[in-house]
Amino acid sequence: MDKDKNEITLYDRIDTISKNIGICDKDDKTILEVELTDNPDVRSLSLKSGSWEAKEPWFVIDEKKKIHGMVSLDTLTKMVENLKALGQENFELRLEKTIWKHLPVDFGDVWVVAMDEIKNMAKKSDNAQAVRLDIEKLIGDIKKKHPSLFVDLKGIYNNFIPNQDLGN
Repeated sequence: MDKDKNEITLYDRIDTISKNIGICDKDDKTILEVELTDNPDVRSLSLKSGSWEAKEPWFVIDEKKKIHGMVSLDTLTKMVENLKALGQENFELRLEKTIWKHLPVDFGDVWVVAMDEIKNMAKKSDNAQAVRLDIEKLIGDIKKKHPSLFVDLKGIYNNFIPNQDLGN
């Protein structure tokens, strides 16, 4: 009875995972099971539900009752490319937000300077992907090096209300 209950739990987990990734139809879901053979170097793969022609991903239950997902190399490549693009988009949005927070005179000019700084940092690093970037610090450093790229609120305030010190 425990084996049946465990299998039901595994299939319930697969159903939950399937729904989370957009596979709702049970017929669209391929579930395979790895089974031991007499040869320790060989395993048998059997179809438990779905079909060999169903959409990806396929779900594989190994001999230790662990659930795995199986996709083609083409699908995996597309997933990695999409993740990279998403990471790039996330980085660009964080950079944009930080630039705007520092009140640029011309956003495009600050963007170009920031991208040049990032490229220089990547060239100096042995591994371009290993560069850890503190975007806030980067824009702060650019603001110090190129103050004319940013609105100087202290200067504007002091021009309208003389003899007032806003501090650093």
